Amino acid sequence: MRAYGPAAPVELAPGVDATLVTDYAAALQVLQNPDAFTRDSRRWRALEDGFLPQDSPVLGMMGYRPNVLFADGAEHLRLRQAVSDSLARLDAYRVSRHVERVSAYLADQFKYKGTVDLLNDYAKPLTFLVFNELFGASAEIGDRLIHGFTGIFDGIDAESANQELAGSLIQLVAQKRAEPGDDITSWMMEHPAKLSDEEMLHQITIMLGAGIEPERNLIANGLLLILSDERFFGGLYGGGLLVEDALNEVLWNSPPIANYATHFPVRDTELGGVKLPAYSPVLISFAAANTDPALSSSRQMLSKRAHLAWGAGPHACPIKESASLIATGAIERLLNEVPDIELAVPAESLEWRPGVFHRALSALPARFTPVQRPTTPATAADRGPTVGSGQARGRAERKGWWSSFLNWWRV
Repeated sequence: MRAYGPAAPVELAPGVDATLVTDYAAALQVLQNPDAFTRDSRRWRALEDGFLPQDSPVLGMMGYRPNVLFADGAEHLRLRQAVSDSLARLDAYRVSRHVERVSAYLADQFKYKGTVDLLNDYAKPLTFLVFNELFGASAEIGDRLIHGFTGIFDGIDAESANQELAGSLIQLVAQKRAEPGDDITSWMMEHPAKLSDEEMLHQITIMLGAGIEPERNLIANGLLLILSDERFFGGLYGGGLLVEDALNEVLWNSPPIANYATHFPVRDTELGGVKLPAYSPVLISFAAANTDPALSSSRQMLSKRAHLAWGAGPHACPIKESASLIATGAIERLLNEVPDIELAVPAESLEWRPGVFHRALSALPARFTPVQRPTTPATAADRGPTVGSGQARGRAERKGWWSSFLNWWRV
C-alpha cells in the first residue's frame, strides 16, 4: 500500500471504500487537525446517500454514536473533560492493588493444572474484572456487563448481548445516581458537565469498549513477545523494567488496535498528493504509521511516547497511563506466580482473529510446572468456579466472573 503514497485506497468490507493512512507524518496531520477532519460519521456521504450495506460488519465500529469518540468542537470538549477529569482521579496505587488481587484470583484457578490459555483464561477475564471495579459495578451488574461485552466482542448472539449490555448499564447508572461511590461512574456524574443519564450510558459504553478489548490484547501480545523472543524469555523475572520495554515494543510493532480513528475530510483535499473526497472515511493505520520506513533510522531513539498506538490530538486515549499500569502489573504477577511458563505451541502456529481494526490473538496456550496445592481447607477449589479452559471456563462464565471473584476475595 505504501506504493500509493502516504495513504492508500482500501475496501474495509464489501461495498465499504475508505482511505487508509500509512505514513507517520500524514497520520499526525489528520489526527491533529480537527478543523479539516471531522469525527462525526453522520456526515459520511456514502452512508447518508444509502450506498452502504446496512448489515456491513464495520458499521458497528464506524457508525455514529452520541459519545466522545464521534463528537467535535464544543460538544467534544464538554464530554472529553467529563471523561478525562474522572479518569484523572484514579489512584495508581489503587489500580495496582486491584490488578494484584485479580491476578492472584485468576492464577489460583489454573496454577495447579500446568496449562492455561493466557488470552481467554487470564488477559480477558482480568481486564473485565479490573474495569468492573474501577467503574463500581456490583456483583450482579458486573456479571451482566461481562456477559454483554463478551457476546459483542466474540460475535455470539450480538442482539441479545446488546440488550444485556444496555440493561446492565442502565442499572449501573441508576444505582450510582441513588448511591454514589468512589468510582469512575460516580465521578462522571459529579462532574460540572452535568451529563444526563443517556449521556452517561453512551460515555461508559465507549470507555469500557475502548478499554477492555485493546487492554486484553495488549496483555496477550506482550506475553507472546516475552515468551517467544530470546531477548526477553528467561530474563524478565527480576523486575518490571523489561516488562515495560516489551509492552512498548508491542505498542510500536503490534498495536492492539491496528487500524481505526475514522475521520472525514470536511472538504475535498489532498494528503501528500493523495486526493481525499469530502466526507469519505479516512482511517489511520497505527500499525503502518509506527513502522513507517521514514522512521527506521531514528526509531530506537524515539521516546516510548512517540508511537501512535494511543492516538494523538484531541481524541488521544485519555487512560493510557492506567492502561500501561494494568498491563505491566498483570504480566509481572503472572511471571511471579508461574516463573517457568512457556508457550505450549510454536509462536508461528498461533492464530490471529480476523478483522479490520484489531491485532488480536484467538488463543495463547502455555504450559508450566503445576504449583502444588496447599493442604489447608481453603483451596481454590473451595472458593467457587474456576475460569480454566473448556467446560470449567464455561461454568465460570455462566455463574459470573465478577461475583465469583468477589466471593473468592471475601474468603
